[in-house]
Amino acid sequence: MADVPDFRSTTVEALAASVRSGERSARSLTDAALDRIEVANVELNAFVAIDAEAAQRQADAIDERLAAGEDVGPLAGIPIGVKDLADAAGFRTTRGAAHLADSAPVTHDATEVARLRAAGCVVIGKTNTPEAGFVGDTYNPTFGSTRNPWNTERSPGGSSGGTSAAIASGLVPLATGSDGGGSIRIPSTVCGLSGFKPSQGRIPHGPAPMGAADLSTVGPMARRIRDVALALDVVVGPSADDLRSLPHPGASFRAVCDAPQAPRRLLYCASTDGSSTVDDEIAARTAEAVDTIRAAGVEVAEVDGVLPDAFSPFLLLFFGGMVPAYRHLMGTDAFDAVTPDLRRILLMADERLTPDSIEEARKEAQANSVMLAEAMVGFDALITPTVIGHTPVSQRGGVINGNEELGWVGNTFAFNVTRRPAGTTPIGLTADGMPLGLQIVGHQLDDLRTVELTAWTEDVFGLDLVAPFPA
Repeated sequence: MADVPDFRSTTVEALAASVRSGERSARSLTDAALDRIEVANVELNAFVAIDAEAAQRQADAIDERLAAGEDVGPLAGIPIGVKDLADAAGFRTTRGAAHLADSAPVTHDATEVARLRAAGCVVIGKTNTPEAGFVGDTYNPTFGSTRNPWNTERSPGGSSGGTSAAIASGLVPLATGSDGGGSIRIPSTVCGLSGFKPSQGRIPHGPAPMGAADLSTVGPMARRIRDVALALDVVVGPSADDLRSLPHPGASFRAVCDAPQAPRRLLYCASTDGSSTVDDEIAARTAEAVDTIRAAGVEVAEVDGVLPDAFSPFLLLFFGGMVPAYRHLMGTDAFDAVTPDLRRILLMADERLTPDSIEEARKEAQANSVMLAEAMVGFDALITPTVIGHTPVSQRGGVINGNEELGWVGNTFAFNVTRRPAGTTPIGLTADGMPLGLQIVGHQLDDLRTVELTAWTEDVFGLDLVAPFPA
C-alpha cells in the first residue's frame, strides 16, 4: 500500500478516496495520526486525551468492512479529533474544567460525532479548549495551553484551538469545532485554515451545549473549505436531539464548491461595529485583499460598520448562559479552581442575569438581525477582516498597533448574535509570519451560498499555507 502523505498536503477527500479504493488502509491513516501526535503533541498540546487501541480497532473494522465489499461512507478511514466540549463515546467530556476532569467517560457520541463516525471517521481523541469555550484562546488550569504551529510562542486562537492546531500541524486532517462567538473562525484564521460557522441548528448539537444556547453552533474543521464542505454533507440535517435543528438545505455543500459562482456585489467594513480600532497592518492587508477581489470583477462597497450595538446582548447571552452550569459551584472551594478570568466574568454576569435582562438581550439580538439584513440588501455577502488584531501569546491580548487588547477578535461575535452563516479563508501572512484571514458573512440561513462564496474567495487568493511545525 502507498505511504501515508502529510495530512497538510493531501485533502480529506483524496485520503478517503484512497482508503475506499484500497490504495491505503484506514489502519495506516490511524497509525500515521497516532505517530504524529506522539511526536508533536508534547509541544503543541493540541490533544488532551488519546485512545490508540480503540482508534486502531475502529480502523481495523473499517478495513474489514471494505474488504467485504461494504460502503463505509464518504469519509472512509479519516482520523479525527473531537473538541472537548462535545461528547465522544469512551472519553470524558471535561470542557476544560477542573470540576469535570475526573468525570466518567460518556457512553454516547454527540450527534455530529456519531454522524462523522457513521461516515467512516475514526475518533482518535479529544482536542483542547478553554474552560467552557469562554475565550478566543486555548488554555485551562487542567490541561494548560495549546500552541500555534505557525509559532509555538503564540496562541492557536479559540475556543477550538486544540482542533485548529491539530489540523494545521497535520496531526489529523479533520476534527470538530464549535462557535459561540467566533470559536471556529478565530482559530481557523490564526492557524491558516479556511473555516465555516453554520447557521445555528444547521448541524444539531445533541446534547444541548452548556451555556450559549442562543449563540453556539457546532461544525467540522479542516485545512480548506472543500473538505469542510465534504464533512458538512455528512453532518447537516435535522435531529430530534436539537429543538433548533434546521431542515437540510436541499443540495450538497461539496457540490456547490466544484465551480463556485462569483459574487456580483459585496459589502465591506473593516470593523463590524464601526468604532473598534483595527490594527493598521491588518487593515492595510485586508484592503489589499479587497482590491484583489475588485480586480476579479466584483463590485465592493465600503461602509464604516454594520452592527454598532451587538456586544451588550452577546455578553449577557454568552456568559449569562453559562451561569446556571456554574452556580452550584459558587461559594465552594471548587469555584476557586475555575479559570480566573472566567470566574470573574461569571460573577459579573450573575449580577446582571434576570428573566427580564435575558428577554431584553434576545430582543436586542433580533434588532441586530434586522439591521444586518437591511444593510446587506442587494449584496451577495458582507466581508470583513476576521480578526482585528495580531495573534496573541497565550493568555494575553492580541496586539493592535502595539497595544495588547482583549478585543483583538472583534469582528466575529456579532454574527452569532444575528445567527448568520460565516466563513473565513486565508489572505496571506502578516509581517511576523502569522496567518491572516478574510471573513465572509452570508444572508440568514443561506449556508450553501456562504460556503460557495468562501470557496470562491479561497480560489481567488489561491493560497496553500502550510505551518512550519512540525518540520
